Amino acid sequence: MPRSPRYGVTYLQYVTELTYLLFLKMAQETEQLTFYRSLLLMLGSENSSQRIQAIFVNAQTSLKIPRILKKLVTSIDELDWFSEHRDEFGDLYEGLLQKNADEKKSGAGQYFTPRPLIDCMVALIKPQPGELIQDPAVGTGGFLIAGDRYIRQHHDPFEWTEAQQSFQQHQAFYGMELVQDAHRLLLMNMMLHGIEGAVDLGDTLSSQGQRLAKADVIVTNPPFGTKKGGGLPSRDDFTYPTSNKQLAFLQHIYRSLKPGGRAAVVLPDNVLFEDGQGRAIRADLMNKCNLHTILRLPTGIFYAQGVKTNVLFFQRGTTEKGNTKAVWFYDMRTNMPSFGKRYPLTREHFAEFKQCYGDDPNGNSPRVDLGEDGRFRCFTRDYIEKRNENLDISWLRDESLQSGDNLPEPELIAAEIMEKLRIATKEMEALMILLEGEEAAEAVSSSVGMPTLE
Repeated sequence: MPRSPRYGVTYLQYVTELTYLLFLKMAQETEQLTFYRSLLLMLGSENSSQRIQAIFVNAQTSLKIPRILKKLVTSIDELDWFSEHRDEFGDLYEGLLQKNADEKKSGAGQYFTPRPLIDCMVALIKPQPGELIQDPAVGTGGFLIAGDRYIRQHHDPFEWTEAQQSFQQHQAFYGMELVQDAHRLLLMNMMLHGIEGAVDLGDTLSSQGQRLAKADVIVTNPPFGTKKGGGLPSRDDFTYPTSNKQLAFLQHIYRSLKPGGRAAVVLPDNVLFEDGQGRAIRADLMNKCNLHTILRLPTGIFYAQGVKTNVLFFQRGTTEKGNTKAVWFYDMRTNMPSFGKRYPLTREHFAEFKQCYGDDPNGNSPRVDLGEDGRFRCFTRDYIEKRNENLDISWLRDESLQSGDNLPEPELIAAEIMEKLRIATKEMEALMILLEGEEAAEAVSSSVGMPTLE
């Protein structure tokens, strides 16, 4: 595979260009850039099949020098497309996507969840052959690809019938992605991994999301932020309208599970403590589902340093009331390092949590409360209700508060302050919309010097 980008292009431009060329792998190579540009435009036209059109829509090349195009084409053509190492192409492509996510100026980090976290979530939720597996904020496809890999590692595909093979390839995995560039990379990523499920370009928080089929499993990391001006998602089937994207996605997720279906979803801290509609949505979640486990993730694992996140694991009940009796919390944040390039997150960091979680995907394995000095604790539903449904629970003493020796880096402290200001501004915007309309909310955002997030 060609090496890292040069000649002034970003990783996003580089990976996008490779996407076009990988798709054209079997086509005749050419030294003429004008022909290449014409070919991209032709493949993005309405006369192409839907999947080809989705990959090449609005396609344009960032390459200006013919010999560079020639070198890229030649390098790709040297790959043995039908060798026994065919599956490695998908892994190489995912590696490029991760490098793209690490490059802050591309802004692609918001579409990429760290692979060790994805693998942990999928391993605990245990997708099975024949199940419908959804990601409503699919990004570049990491969760769906990990789900397919898990199923094939734990079940022999050679024992499947032809119908089962077809289901796994064409129907088992599906979802929706809002951003066109991410959708383009998603389609190529899935094709390289042999998955052809319906991953549509669209907005899950609009009426388009209502068309997604009910799922046996949902694994996802919804995007951070709010709609500009604090506006509400356009879904008309949500019981609790909210400008908070994550709370809206949470409603979509637990409403989209079949009875007995299970989910693992990454959500920021504000979802755990936001009052008003947030409190009502958490209560509704715990009524309709068994919210059995919350993993408090460490800082620094996502592109926005100040954002603190969690993974919620829950199972949809067969009734609408009283499904959550207790919630188990694992604190992987307190007295842990801030992860990043200098201290990368690995699979080994999740080993103790996975042991505490147990083998049952729905949290029914025997569990042990490790007490006030341990990282794994259980809190009853009654206790949570008395906290006004606040799930932002911590109990370990933060040693960094006792000494200045272990203080976070200054940029991390600043990022956390900015995140708290963002949350406060968002809540002010939502309140002003209720009181005076969207123009007043824009004025609030301007007055505190905080940009309204998309």
